[in-house]
Amino acid sequence: MKLLTAPRSRRTLVALFATSVVVLLVSGIGVYGLIAGSRVPSESPDPTLSSAEQTTEPWHAPETTARQIPAIPSSTDPETFARKVATALFTWDTGSGFLPLDYTDVVLDVGDPTGTEQPGLAADIATYLPTHDAWVQLRLYATRQSLEVSSVYVPDAWADALAQAQRGQLPEGATAFTIEGTRHRSGDWNGDPVSADQQVAFTIFIACPPKDTCHVLRLSQLNNPLR
Repeated sequence: MKLLTAPRSRRTLVALFATSVVVLLVSGIGVYGLIAGSRVPSESPDPTLSSAEQTTEPWHAPETTARQIPAIPSSTDPETFARKVATALFTWDTGSGFLPLDYTDVVLDVGDPTGTEQPGLAADIATYLPTHDAWVQLRLYATRQSLEVSSVYVPDAWADALAQAQRGQLPEGATAFTIEGTRHRSGDWNGDPVSADQQVAFTIFIACPPKDTCHVLRLSQLNNPLR
């Protein structure tokens, strides 16, 4: 793949940072999806790499056996856990030697232990991370991303969801937290630092059963949270 050259250069790179550069067709669920029982939509992006993608952009990741992406700490406190998940979801580095699937696994590791929501959660996470092609392009500029959380709250709409849910439709200890914050992206272009910030909001659906650690159920669409 050719490096971007002037006059597209910096303007294109900044646009790449500022926009989502993720799958355009999102598969957020909303509360009703969680209550009804989530399933992976037939048109959800496949988180696996196709053979065409692997052969088009041959690249061998650096040795990472001595390193690993930090795991999300277990917690019995719902808000603390939601904050940790949000941070992990938005934290990645294309120069780390890891791929989007590796970052996906970090969140899935604290997903629904029954496995019921895991396929849907995997599809949700895929809409938050760059696609493989976007990752290849972002790696050319050593792009990094992080999240600065500004507020975490239980949305008013969650009370309505609880009131409408039938007995047994929601897992024990289920709750929702809407996260608001700033997504920071930075990278390098011809030795010069480039960065862009964007306000983001989303809802994390979790369950914290009594006397047990919390786990993730699903994610809303990015920038389409419960209020």
